[in-house]
Amino acid sequence: MKIEEVRSKTDAELDYELDNFKKELFDLRFRSSTETNSNPARIRTLRRSIARVTTVRHERAKNIRGQEAR
Repeated sequence: MKIEEVRSKTDAELDYELDNFKKELFDLRFRSSTETNSNPARIRTLRRSIARVTTVRHERAKNIRGQEAR
């Protein structure tokens, strides 16, 4: 998920996406420890997407970059 996509979403949508990303990351980590992972690069992309979402949520909470909470 690109940063423009993240910034265009509302706070409720970001919360929903963040929960989904964290659940998927947990499942991937669990599966990679018990069996072979079909796409190990997905873990990296999920971690970066989680970081982007939390960054935008923090920016909105602190009114950084002129972004107000939606």
